[in-house]
Amino acid sequence: MKCTTILAVPPLTIALLSGCIRNRVNSNDVTSEVRIANPLDIRFGDPFILAASDGRYYMYGTSLADGFEAYSSDNLRDWTPCGQVYQGGGEEQWNLDCFWAPEVYERQGKYYLFYSANDRNNPTHEAENFKIGVAVSDSPAGPFTDLYNRPLFEPPYPIIDANVWFDDDAGRCYLYFSRCCYKHPVESDVAAWARREGIYDAIEESWIYGVELLPDFSGVVGEPQLLLRPPTGLADPTTQWENRSVLAHEAGRRWNEGSYTFRHDSTWYIMYSANFFGSSNYAVGYATGPSPLGPFVKAAENPILQADTAQGGQTTGTGHNMAFRSHQGQWLTVYHGRTLRQPDQRVVFIGALALDSEGRLQIHPADTLTLNTDLRP
Repeated sequence: MKCTTILAVPPLTIALLSGCIRNRVNSNDVTSEVRIANPLDIRFGDPFILAASDGRYYMYGTSLADGFEAYSSDNLRDWTPCGQVYQGGGEEQWNLDCFWAPEVYERQGKYYLFYSANDRNNPTHEAENFKIGVAVSDSPAGPFTDLYNRPLFEPPYPIIDANVWFDDDAGRCYLYFSRCCYKHPVESDVAAWARREGIYDAIEESWIYGVELLPDFSGVVGEPQLLLRPPTGLADPTTQWENRSVLAHEAGRRWNEGSYTFRHDSTWYIMYSANFFGSSNYAVGYATGPSPLGPFVKAAENPILQADTAQGGQTTGTGHNMAFRSHQGQWLTVYHGRTLRQPDQRVVFIGALALDSEGRLQIHPADTLTLNTDLRP
């Protein structure tokens, strides 16, 4: 979800050569290049990169127990710690713990941090009481302080993974989020199978919603609309991959979560992750629709990013990605994954993002990504 500018992907002029991005910038083919080795030495889940107006990049992610830290870079290869940029969990703050999935947007000289956390106000003692908050700073390196000392809004179920998209032409802003699986059992062919096999009594599900956001980020307009959910049937070949965690007995839950929305021409794309985030089955798909709130149809070629171990690779558990444009105009995606060497540790990867001539979205992971630094948009 975008809260800065409309993320309109131009017709792709990216040439993908052996997993690298290369662009010719003059007749002599003389370029300055930066080679990015994946994974980066940053232990983030749910990474987000802001290409800020100061010409630098800022990365945020899930890592701290009491807030968020950030890194900055001039070239996407060399990253410098900024330290903790937001601290939560104080006795006077609305949030308690579980600080997840930060996203930062630059708007009119301010920087807005959207994030998920457990709400301190929990009169019914729910095990999952997640809400979405907004913090603000004069600098992308923080410090961020809460814009309002309360959740952005309070639906009757826990929510995480805030993402924002701004329609500057229409003067509107949209919030996307994930309803948690908690206390949300859903009947489906998969749930019936799990009961019949004696594996799970019920299958809880996470769904993705969208809603218009007030321009001052003080609340929402109207009721959230359901955009994406796991498939109800087992036979649909385009969504069978979303059942992997249940079929592998990893969890009695199914997920559509970690969404990110952008627009290309008159089509809206929403990327999302499915399956248990802690397993090798975590993967990324996408859907397309005619408006910011859909209706969205999942792509037949999903998943577009998943473990490469079946092909002899070392990467697994890839997910919760977002898209950004480099300062040289190249479209990239950042996501977290795991390696066979350290399967319990989430680390950051950067890959190439592309649209083919039919409008199909593609992610091109690579052990080494080569970026040109002379190219200007």
